[in-house]
Amino acid sequence: MAARCSIAFMIMASCLSVVVSGGLPGDLFALSVASKLRVDRNSTARASSDFGRIVAAAPEAVLHPATPADIAELVRFSASSPSPFPVAPRGQGHSARGQSLAPGGVVVDMRALASRRGRVNVSAGAAPYVDAGGEQLWVDVLRATLEHGLAPRVWTDYLRITVAGTLSNAGIGGQAFRHGPQIANVLELDVITGTGDMVTCSRDKDSDLFFAVLGGLGQFGIITRARIGLMPAPKRVRWVRLAYSDVATFTKDQELLISKRASEAGFDYVEGQVQLNRTLTEGPKSTPFFSSSDIGRLAGLASKSESGVIYVIECAMYYNESTSTTMDQKLESILGQLSFEEGFVFTKDVRYVQFLDRVREEERVLRSIGMWDVPHPWLNLFVPRSRILDFDAGVFKGVFAGANPVGVILMYPMNRNMWDDRMMAVASDNDVFYAVGLLRSAVVVDDVERLEKENEAVLAFCHNEDIECKQYLPYYTSQDGWQRHFGAKWSRVADLKAKYDPHRILSPGQRIFSSPASMVVASM
Repeated sequence: MAARCSIAFMIMASCLSVVVSGGLPGDLFALSVASKLRVDRNSTARASSDFGRIVAAAPEAVLHPATPADIAELVRFSASSPSPFPVAPRGQGHSARGQSLAPGGVVVDMRALASRRGRVNVSAGAAPYVDAGGEQLWVDVLRATLEHGLAPRVWTDYLRITVAGTLSNAGIGGQAFRHGPQIANVLELDVITGTGDMVTCSRDKDSDLFFAVLGGLGQFGIITRARIGLMPAPKRVRWVRLAYSDVATFTKDQELLISKRASEAGFDYVEGQVQLNRTLTEGPKSTPFFSSSDIGRLAGLASKSESGVIYVIECAMYYNESTSTTMDQKLESILGQLSFEEGFVFTKDVRYVQFLDRVREEERVLRSIGMWDVPHPWLNLFVPRSRILDFDAGVFKGVFAGANPVGVILMYPMNRNMWDDRMMAVASDNDVFYAVGLLRSAVVVDDVERLEKENEAVLAFCHNEDIECKQYLPYYTSQDGWQRHFGAKWSRVADLKAKYDPHRILSPGQRIFSSPASMVVASM
């Protein structure tokens, strides 16, 4: 274990960029929140990096708020200061490229609010909802709502991230084809703006702020509470994976599945993965889902493929004990409409909670071998359906030819009409588009540079071939890049930024607008 930790440290040391800045105004420490500010090296060091471990940016202080009012006081002080300093809310720090950092400013440890009671409240009436603090982990929201037999409709694959964190991006997962992203299921928000105002907003009240914050990358306000619609929670899940050797058949079947309405007995969850031959032959011999014999069969299928690439549809059907017989009939009917490789259907029957929290087991395994806290040069793209086959040919059978990535490659479709353009999240213009997640990890020092070059090659391929991809969890180093990203929404982004965060205080790690604090960047 000591050797693994040493390797992880060397990887970080070789690939981090360090941002340094001047001090904070002395008057800050005369505020009533001064006792909740931590300036010791341990506190600031913990808030200096994120899950990506690609960028490091040291804050001058970390705020541990007892109430949302503490956050508002801090933001108001910065906004009224002759030299406004950056403020960035941090939940689990699950950003990939420093988006949750505050170089030279103050990081707000949102998780400090989780210690207060009453931060998750469920209303189980005719139109049920949950009021959840922005700092709450989705897994804790799940536990609280299940006590009432209810649950949110849409889940990210990993549940140990915060409500505000996913809502600031969009929050996508296998249920989004039917219910839209998580932001489409929000009814009301409590927000602290960049001027320190505490605002309750919804589609009908201060709607411009409501729509700006949802998918707004933290640029217009800090979410301290979200009211989220709920549905009756199932008890169990039939979890299914289907293997394909042909990408056209794979995408055709995925699109068929997401076209089915709930009344047509479709799946409740649809995602997909791309598996490369070397990953199957040289990677783990078993997973929490696949047995060693399953992996062997999949590797054999990949070896027979000319490209060495196979595809797996992952889908799930929810049910209760009283509907198990009907569910079996529905499942058999749907599978009969699909064209997966004969004999390559894998099923598991699990509890609803076990299915939603499935990544937790993988996390435990990775942590046990020292492979969780390593750099994650992730790239997430929305690819239009009209170009997904071109993308597959150029990336999975081109850029990644012969690769053996450590991590997961996701590829699954969503319906564009489930996204609300009034929200700031950006999606493809096609009626159907694919979420492609290149969720790879750097396990040795040289991997970071290689994976980054491959990401650049992917983006260059899309640019050269006029594949109009949009980044999800976006990262750009110039405002020109951000303007291209937001497209027609850019003028609204700029106007709302000027209205709700005129001093450009909030979430400078996104690099959409210039930081209010001077920064010097140096490579280690």
